[in-house]
Amino acid sequence: MKTESLLRVSVHSLYQLQKLRIQSGNRIVAAFRDKLGIAPGEAEDSEKNEKAAAVLEQLRGEYKLITDGVKRVTKHFKPDSQLLTSSGEVLLIKSYEQLIDSEKSHIRLLEIELDNYPIYDWLKGVRGVGPMMAAVMIAEIDIHKCNSISALWKYAGLDVVVSENADGDTLEEGRCRKKHHLTPKTYVNRDGAAVDTVGITFNPFLKTKMVGVLGASFIKLGGPYRDIYDGYKHRLQHHPKHQDKTKGHLHNMATRYMIKEFLADCWTTWRTIEGLPVRSRYAEEKLGLVHSKAA
Repeated sequence: MKTESLLRVSVHSLYQLQKLRIQSGNRIVAAFRDKLGIAPGEAEDSEKNEKAAAVLEQLRGEYKLITDGVKRVTKHFKPDSQLLTSSGEVLLIKSYEQLIDSEKSHIRLLEIELDNYPIYDWLKGVRGVGPMMAAVMIAEIDIHKCNSISALWKYAGLDVVVSENADGDTLEEGRCRKKHHLTPKTYVNRDGAAVDTVGITFNPFLKTKMVGVLGASFIKLGGPYRDIYDGYKHRLQHHPKHQDKTKGHLHNMATRYMIKEFLADCWTTWRTIEGLPVRSRYAEEKLGLVHSKAA
């Protein structure tokens, strides 16, 4: 198996493990609903969610106090705890702790593997990009195939779809799974027959991590890409064309722009490190429009 393929398997395995850990934590909290003071069927608002997270941490703390005493957990074991009152509850927290330890071990191994990729030295220097995000990018992006910044944007689902509405007006929309955003594709089924269909043109896993996770990280932690977000959002807020858009819509537009700028920087750095040809953006190369990051 190629190194890149092995890294991709490791990344997806880690996210599956993380998902399982989160699901397990949610089930534990649900099992302690009565101790949380939440009646069956009662909605859990943000305050109660915070309380649930606090109780989960309390459960973990009490479990560690129990196990630090090197006590053997059997069906007759009676925990000396406020929340853990049976051996079954102790074993439930034990399985959760094992998932956390496994996830941490997986991340440590991933960090060791990432040192084999020169681009990681640049990525880990970007505020907001942690080992898991760097691993996602290295595993999902084939920089040799992305021969332009626009190609990388398209693969990450950040290109723009131009269409017309019923009135003949030109519309520009961010790429998504809408019906008119899909493109014709042909695949060979199990019988060996060619089948025509339509599908997306981007990597949905990569787009989710870039926009949904990395975008929020940049905004929260600050730095040069947060400055890009703030500057572009300010421009949108004062542009006549966008006065009818909601705050959420403007936020999403600014986030996409910020991530595109990051990916442009990443593409140039990565291609340079790999000794691959580096091209200017389409607007600069073909239209003579010099790009500026100034707000």
